[in-house]
Amino acid sequence: MDKTTDVLSFPLLCAKEQKFGRAKASLSRSMSGTSELDTPDRSLPLGDIVVNLHKAKRQSAENGISFNEEINRLLIHGLLHLVGYDHEQSAYLRSKMEKKEVELLGSTK
Repeated sequence: MDKTTDVLSFPLLCAKEQKFGRAKASLSRSMSGTSELDTPDRSLPLGDIVVNLHKAKRQSAENGISFNEEINRLLIHGLLHLVGYDHEQSAYLRSKMEKKEVELLGSTK
C-alpha cells in the first residue's frame, strides 16, 4: 500500500501455514481425543499489530470519539485481519468484517 495507513497487521504465519496448523490440530484431536493446541496453558501468538498513533489521534478528532476508543477500534481491526478477515476482497467480506468489528467494540464498553 503506497499511502499512510492507520493500522498494519503482520501475521506470524502465512495463510497456508495457518490452514495447515488447523488441519494438523484437527487431525491430532481426532486421533487422540485432544490436541496440543487445545490445552489452556498454551497460547499461540497470531502476529503483530502496529498502530499509527498520529493518524489515530487525527481520526479520533474527526470521528468525535476519544483517542482510547479509536485505539480500541484499530486494535480490533488489526486483530480481525490476523484471524483471517479481509475487507479489501469484496463488499460482502467488508460487510462481514464491519459487523464483527461492531460486535467486538460493543463488548469493550
